[in-house]
Amino acid sequence: MDSYKIIGSVKSRTMRVLWMLEEIGVPYDHVAAAPRSDEVTRFNPAGKVPVLIVDHTPITDSVAIMTYLGDRHQALTHPPGTLERARQDSLTHAIIDEFDAPLWEAAKHSFILPEDRRMPEVKETLRWEFERAQTAFEHRMAEDGPFLMGETMTIPDILLAHCMGWAINAKFPVTDPFRDFTKRMRDRPAFARAAAA
Repeated sequence: MDSYKIIGSVKSRTMRVLWMLEEIGVPYDHVAAAPRSDEVTRFNPAGKVPVLIVDHTPITDSVAIMTYLGDRHQALTHPPGTLERARQDSLTHAIIDEFDAPLWEAAKHSFILPEDRRMPEVKETLRWEFERAQTAFEHRMAEDGPFLMGETMTIPDILLAHCMGWAINAKFPVTDPFRDFTKRMRDRPAFARAAAA
């Protein structure tokens, strides 16, 4: 069995990986290091979290880490090469493009970029884009089950719930179907365990 160490604060994209590890029930060590800290940059010179260390090998980027864990443990994912996996990957990419990207851009212009590089006025456009994306995405949410792909929970469920929780905290517009979905997902015991990390 692989030994896992996950590096990054729970108030970051690290939460996605912690949540997935809790869902699949594999042991791990958590180092709650801040972005750009020495603990992070020694494995990821860009200073971004999360970083997953697997037998002394670092893996960066939350989606790459989650995909690795899903494939490695055959959990929260469909097998590569199947139509279900293609649909799952399509949902993953759409969530990253349409929801994660504007949230990250708004964060950069709020507190990450140097002050002289921030353009706070762009945040209104990003909020508009975010709300518009929900309307376009809503038809992709399954009607025959609690998860995006119906009865089967997959990686995109964690990603979407994480983005919507981030959006609510950032005061982005979140429509009722997405609020309801996020509440259902956050009621899961694995989410509570990850949030307490």
